Amino acid sequence: MSVVSSGRGRESDQRTFHEFTSRGAADSATRRSRRSAGRSLRVVGLFAGIGGLEHGLSLAGHRTELLCELDESAFRVLQRQFEGVPVRRDVRKLHGLPAATELIVAGFPCQDLSQAGKTAGIEGRSSSLVGEVIRLLRSRRQARRPIPLVLFENVPFMLHLARGRALEVIISALEELGYRWAYRVVDTMAFGLPQRRERVFLVAALDEDPRGILFADRVNQPPPQVPSPSLSYGFYWTEGLRGLGTAVDAVPTLKGGSTIGIPSPPAIVLPSGDVVLPSIEDAERLQGFEEGWTSPAHEGGRPSLRWRLVGNAVSVPVAQWLGGRLADPGHPFEDSWAEPVAKNRSWPRAAWNCGGGRFGCEIGTWPVAYERIPLHEFVASTQPLSERATAGFLARLSRSNLRRPRWFDERLAAHLRRMQQARHREQADGAKQNGSRAKSRAAAASATND
Repeated sequence: MSVVSSGRGRESDQRTFHEFTSRGAADSATRRSRRSAGRSLRVVGLFAGIGGLEHGLSLAGHRTELLCELDESAFRVLQRQFEGVPVRRDVRKLHGLPAATELIVAGFPCQDLSQAGKTAGIEGRSSSLVGEVIRLLRSRRQARRPIPLVLFENVPFMLHLARGRALEVIISALEELGYRWAYRVVDTMAFGLPQRRERVFLVAALDEDPRGILFADRVNQPPPQVPSPSLSYGFYWTEGLRGLGTAVDAVPTLKGGSTIGIPSPPAIVLPSGDVVLPSIEDAERLQGFEEGWTSPAHEGGRPSLRWRLVGNAVSVPVAQWLGGRLADPGHPFEDSWAEPVAKNRSWPRAAWNCGGGRFGCEIGTWPVAYERIPLHEFVASTQPLSERATAGFLARLSRSNLRRPRWFDERLAAHLRRMQQARHREQADGAKQNGSRAKSRAAAASATND
């Protein structure tokens, strides 16, 4: 099935989340029958992670020929979920690509670029691996078998870090190799998933206008929702001093790490007043995967590994939309309202160079607008935020000047009281049981003595 906005009315943009994250075989068959009617590309996935990009592209009718992923846990997931597709370990040892390769996709490591990471920039040990993609492209160009299309994915922070040096390095190399390029920031929320998640997608093409892939679909983004006790309120309980990472009727961006150095889920204040954590299966669905997609990673590893893998993944329906437009690009993009990109400054939210220089604009992050079910109905398996985590977060929050709704603190405090009362009841019940057992032992001992 294609999740592309065809421009033939809003009906195509108002599909529900369940259309592209079905759990049953029947729905999967329906999804396959609705693939894009355009071209089918042969894909190589580098830095594939758990295959979000490649899975979404396959749902749009494209075929994965080769995957490359160094992380052991992600490697196990790829082997299970992409049966029959060769999976290589280290991109630095990859000296060639399948001859029929038409599209390289690379969600290169973002740990050195993201605000949750070390912000070392493109020279960081992880993020500098994007140079391996350029090496492979250059090698094929020199062999007169160039790769027609390239798709990069990364965090929006790279548009600003060191005045956008990361992006400058990448696009300068692409321009040197003769590629036209365009990029756009896209939000997962547009695809019916209750997760606020913005990512940069850059398409480079040798023989076509990449703007027909990235900019053909545009809708008016709805105004931000106002926090309300009647709506769920997602936040990161590991924060509380310098930020909250909140989202209204959604969770904030799922991350591969946190300020306390471990992968952790966001918390949710539900309309009922309960404060809960989503399960890893909920997190998989929040990224558009089927439940259990990352279960192979748990074999021989820690359960927290799955959170890291999901947090680093590309949302599947976003990749499927991109796959639809790669299969069937839209109309030529009208750029009369664009402005030249200024040098040595942060990059705009969208930009391109298709032969006439670098131009940018502030196009919205919603290419489509699918229906989204409320977060409290979406999450299927939750557990309460622990007493210790709640108390720690409230303590940090009390020392901060962060703006938040008044009821937010009140509901957290009420949740903490309930957790404390539950612990006291459990302790009292335990004491009663211990007392009863002690009396039973004393009575048994007395009977024996008699």
